[in-house]
Amino acid sequence: MKWLLILVILFGAVDAASAAEESLGQKIKKILAPSPTPTPSRKHRKHSTKKPTPTPSPTASPKRKKASPTPSPTPTPRSKSKRKKASPTPTPTESPSATETPASPEETPEPARGKKEWPNVSLSPDQIANYDSYPPKVRQFLDAGLALTKENLGYTYGSADPKNGGMDCSGFIYYVLKQNGFPDVPRDSSQQYIWVRKAGDFNAVLSRKEDSFELEDLKPGDLLFWRGTYNIDRDPPITHTMIYLGREKRTNKRVMIGSSDGRTYDGKQRWGVSVFDFKMPPPPKSGDAKISPVFVGYGRIPGLPAP
Repeated sequence: MKWLLILVILFGAVDAASAAEESLGQKIKKILAPSPTPTPSRKHRKHSTKKPTPTPSPTASPKRKKASPTPSPTPTPRSKSKRKKASPTPTPTESPSATETPASPEETPEPARGKKEWPNVSLSPDQIANYDSYPPKVRQFLDAGLALTKENLGYTYGSADPKNGGMDCSGFIYYVLKQNGFPDVPRDSSQQYIWVRKAGDFNAVLSRKEDSFELEDLKPGDLLFWRGTYNIDRDPPITHTMIYLGREKRTNKRVMIGSSDGRTYDGKQRWGVSVFDFKMPPPPKSGDAKISPVFVGYGRIPGLPAP
């Protein structure tokens, strides 16, 4: 009986061991069986996640690059253009107001050629008192002279042609009268003085007062003569000439027209063809009368019809 029990125990142990081996094998199979299945799914998931990520990245990157340059160039030129346009606009509006401040006399926008001083002045006929009552021939050459004052002509010694950019005093008289029916007018101021004196209609002036009786016969269109405006050996010693224009309505002052190298209008020196104040020169400051301006007198243009 003991041996039977021993054998039974031995066979039971063998069966238990085989069963245990079988259970371990099944467990190993079960453990190993699910491991290959999920691995491909994870690999597929990795591939699936990698594929969608590159697709949006190229699409988003060019959009961002295009969006950044488009706004940057557009605002910059507009802001610059606005700043550039905003700065010059007020300046031209202010410049004409400064030039137009003198209400009645018209000043050329730039100084006359050759000098950087106050601009030349021009008057219109309606700014001269009783201009409509002047004789037609007088208005004819005065209109021509006033037109020249608008051409920004400088004082050019020896010139009698506006094409040269300027004229001297006798050159202005010569050009205006020659162009308006006075073919016998001489070229220089001394000869123009002789021309008027020979015609017999000349008024000498010795006084230096503005209200002298010697100026009572002064009429628009008369030629005005000075000596001593510069030093020259000449007989007769006439050195300067202009045309009497009349009285300005705004100031009631006597004005003249011609070309000068520094005479004044409204107290400011002008160089070139312009309107000027007709004033009696002050007494000489030195003993040399040759370099001190002296007004000699005035006379009617020869050949001008009587008023």
